[in-house]
Parts: sequence; C-alpha cells; structure tokens
Amino acid sequence: MKARATLTIFLLAISIFTARAEKITFSADSMSGVSGKNSDRTTLSGHASIKADAMEISADSIELYGSDFRFLKASGSIKGINSQSKLEFTCDSMTYDRISKIAVLRNNVHLIDKENKVTADAELIEYNQKTEVAVMQINVYLVQEENTCTAAHAVYNKKQQLLDMSGNPQVVQNQDAFRAQEISLNLKTNEITLDGHVRGSVTTKNSSSSEGSTSGTKAKSASEKKEDSSSNARDSSAKESDKSEKDGKATEKDAKATEKDSKDSKAKDSASKEDLSGKDSKEEKADKEKEEVKDAKQ
Repeated sequence: MKARATLTIFLLAISIFTARAEKITFSADSMSGVSGKNSDRTTLSGHASIKADAMEISADSIELYGSDFRFLKASGSIKGINSQSKLEFTCDSMTYDRISKIAVLRNNVHLIDKENKVTADAELIEYNQKTEVAVMQINVYLVQEENTCTAAHAVYNKKQQLLDMSGNPQVVQNQDAFRAQEISLNLKTNEITLDGHVRGSVTTKNSSSSEGSTSGTKAKSASEKKEDSSSNARDSSAKESDKSEKDGKATEKDAKATEKDSKDSKAKDSASKEDLSGKDSKEEKADKEKEEVKDAKQ
C-alpha cells in the first residue's frame, strides 16, 4: 500500500515538472527515483509502461532522467507505439529524446508501418518522428508487398516512401532479383535505381530467366540512363545516314533517267531531220524532172 501511495505522489510530481512541455503518465510494479535542481531521475521496474506525447512504451524496466525528464531509457521485452507516425515496434533496448523526438532502438528490432504495409528488421534503427525518417543498420531486412530488401545499411523515408540501401544490398521482386553497390527503391512505383557493379536476374513472360539483364522491368542503373541517351543519339544519326543514302540513290536514278530521255530525244530529232532531208531531196528531184520535160517540149 505504501509503494502504491509513493508511486501516485511521484506521478503527480512528474506531471507538475513537465507541464510546460507535455504530460507523462506511467505505471510499474515498483519505482525508485530522485529529484534534483538540475536533473530528475526515476526508474520503473516490473511491467513498466509509460506514455509521453505520441509515444507509448511497455518494458521490463523504464528509466526517466535528465532535466525535466527529457530522456527515456527502456530495456527488456520492449513494445512501443508511435500514434503520430502510426508505427509499432519491438526491441531489447531503446532510448527516446522527448525534445528532439528521436528514438534509438537496439537489438532484435522489429518495426511495423501498417499504413504503408512495411515491416523492417535490423539490429539498430534510429527514427526521427519530426522528419519521419528511419536509419537502419546491421542485417537490415525490409518487406513491402512483393518487395523483399536486404542490406547492411538503409534509410527509409516513410513520408516519401523511398528506400536507399548500401552494404551489399539486394532487392527481390517476386522472381526477379537485383544487386548493386547502391540501390534506391520507390515503394510506391516499384522503380529501382542501381549503381555500381550492377547484376541480377529477371524472369520473362515465357518463364525463361535472363541473368545479368534488367530488360522488361522498371529497374535502371545510373550508367544505363546515360547509355540510353547515347544510344538514342546513335540511332538518330544512323537514321539520318540511311535517309541521305536513299536520297542519293534516288537522285542518281533520276539522273540516269534524265540522261536516257535526253538520248532518246536526240535520236528522235536526228531521225526527224533525216526524214525531212529525204523528203526535200525527193521534191527537188521531181521538180528537176519537170523542168527537163518542159525544156524538151520547147
């Protein structure tokens, strides 16, 4: 009975001390603590739980310390909910800064973003409630619908639904797999950007696997984007060259046709002249004969 009375007094004291920032409520099997001029500290043990602003945490042990109980430290079978970010998590130990709104989760961390159907596992996750960005380290394993991602380091932007990975990252989409030094994945569109030692495999509609190719998928490396631009330029140049060659052949053909027409025309003119010349010669001969007959009669 005495312990419960002391707990109630401490709860009221914390509510008063933190009134200008936010209200903290908590419960536990037992409690111990001190209150000083520059620092306050209290430890909750056994089925401890606490609610501070949007953060709700339950653990085997929870410690509040720092000026105005700014920091929270929990250990053992931790379960937490951030009502503002709509995230749930479990881990073995954690710290939380009530002012910066940064939570650092350690050891066997499991994070659930129900709003975006994302689950993530890692040994260390630092989550900033203000920016909604989670930095994940060591044995990162993230799943979102058909995407399964692994890496040594990853940055998850909850608001923009972007995931940046490094440290031997890999993304598996159904039967397709992608690897590179760095991978960026848009979880909304499934568009992948690969950079550095890109490799992978995709499965076509005919169920045949193509190793080391990203054809038929939304994956594209940074170098491939540059190559696409160069390829388009080469294709355009080749088309212009083919067009020029065809135009040249057409011009040559027209020139030959014109030359032939010219020869035919000359031949016709020559024949016409010969015909006229022959006709004139016959007429002159006839006239001459007429003159001779006329002279004979006279």
